[in-house]
Amino acid sequence: MKLLIVTCLEADRHTVSKLLQSVGVNIFSVSETTGYKRNNGQPNLLDNWFGNHNTEFESAFFFSFTDDKKAQDAVAVIDRRNSDSPDRLPIHAFVMNVESHTAASV
Repeated sequence: MKLLIVTCLEADRHTVSKLLQSVGVNIFSVSETTGYKRNNGQPNLLDNWFGNHNTEFESAFFFSFTDDKKAQDAVAVIDRRNSDSPDRLPIHAFVMNVESHTAASV
């Protein structure tokens, strides 16, 4: 069993849902979250009138407990989407091993 985690902008939430379903990941949870990007102290004052270097993004966090093949297929389809849309912020996917679980799992 694997834990598949996907993060994306809120605007890509529907896209991620369709991508997951296209590879057979039909059971998943979604949580709204706020992502932050902190400037490493190299401000470009032309980018922001007030000089605020922190950016917030409305994001979505997906997770699903699934088998290895579906998790790897999801990563592959997300990689393909990112390659096909280089002008958009990428969708990120992670696969983690589940070491143990209760007997009543999926």
